[in-house]
Amino acid sequence: MSLSLRVRRKPGTDDLPLPRYMSEHAAGLDLHAAVDAPLTIAPGDVKLVSTGLFVEIPPGCEGQVRARSGLALRHGLMLPNAPGTIDADYRGELQVIVGNCGREPFTIERGMRFAQLVIARVEHVAVEEARELSRTARDAGGFGHTG
Repeated sequence: MSLSLRVRRKPGTDDLPLPRYMSEHAAGLDLHAAVDAPLTIAPGDVKLVSTGLFVEIPPGCEGQVRARSGLALRHGLMLPNAPGTIDADYRGELQVIVGNCGREPFTIERGMRFAQLVIARVEHVAVEEARELSRTARDAGGFGHTG
C-alpha cells in the first residue's frame, strides 16, 4: 500500500522545498532549515531548528528524524535524541534538535538540507505483566557481551 505524507507550510516558507527523496532508493526525505537568519551552533551546543512544516504522519506509522550522515562525519552535527519520533497524531511544527559535537562552530543557513525524515510503520502491542520471561541463549547479556 502506498502512503502519503500530508504537509502544511508555515507562512513565509514558500521559498523552501518540500521534503523530498534525493535518490531513487533513499530511505529518508531531506528536511530544509526554515531559519530566518543564519544559526550558528557552537561546539558542545544544542539548538532547535525549524523546518517551517507541519506534517500529518499516516496512522500506523511514525516519523523518525535523523541526522544527515555527511554533516555528522564532516562537521560533527548530531541529533541528541536520534531518531527523534514524530507521532501520527502530532500536528505541531516539525522542529529538529541539533547538536554540534565537532570542534568548530557550524552555521545552518536558510534552505540548507540539515536532517532527514524516515516514515516507518509501527505496531501497538498489548502489555501483559508476567512473573517469568522465556529464556534465550543471550538471556540478560548486554552492552558488549558478545565481544
